[in-house]
Amino acid sequence: MTAGENSVQIKKSVPDLAPLEAVLFDVDGTLCDSDPLHYQVFREMLPQIGFNNGVPTDEEYFIKNIAGKHNPDIAVLLYPDDIPRGIKFMEDKEAMFRRLASEKLPPIKGLYKLTKWIDDRGLKRAAVTNAPKPNAELMISKLGLKDFFNVVILGSDCERAKPYPDPYLKALEVLKVSKDHTFVCEDSVSGIKAGVAAGMPVVGLTTRNPESVLMEANPTILIKDYEDPKLWEALEELDKRIGSSKTSA
Repeated sequence: MTAGENSVQIKKSVPDLAPLEAVLFDVDGTLCDSDPLHYQVFREMLPQIGFNNGVPTDEEYFIKNIAGKHNPDIAVLLYPDDIPRGIKFMEDKEAMFRRLASEKLPPIKGLYKLTKWIDDRGLKRAAVTNAPKPNAELMISKLGLKDFFNVVILGSDCERAKPYPDPYLKALEVLKVSKDHTFVCEDSVSGIKAGVAAGMPVVGLTTRNPESVLMEANPTILIKDYEDPKLWEALEELDKRIGSSKTSA
């Protein structure tokens, strides 16, 4: 199955998931506003290796070619004829990112309101990320969410990383939940495609990526952050449907 193969499907809304079993989160740009740090590091390091003739890349290039991508794929982009060198560059880049992230890592607005909502309902949850393990552990720890997640699924632990559905399918398997009762939070085209291809509704965040770009990946709804009224309207409707099904039962 190719990435996004299931994207042409009847789009299920968040309230349609009742009773909800789990919520799956990407990390970079979804839990925290980390993309500016990644962009800063690439802006500093790419000219040093002569990429783009030494001219710093702009944010549009970063969004289109780098944001949300798996590191081995970025390594191929940077060093198509010398992959090991590309991998080493990415390791150095991630080390620099972690130094910056350890000093400042702002959560997405409203994040803790949503995590409390999830906690209050006893839902299962997983972090599903293409980030390297040290990055994922640092970000989750800095955000105080180490004990929040039941499991952290890494793209590198799967046969294929996002934009393929494998990491999200693995999360469903580990949590023992159904795709019909789970939704995904994502901020990149790659991640949204992965969630959609895994058969789940995706709440897309316009943290740094343009709305028009994200819509191409077919999210169920797009929100600015976790305080967006569109999200809470959907969650309130979900609660109502769960309450109705319990009453009728």
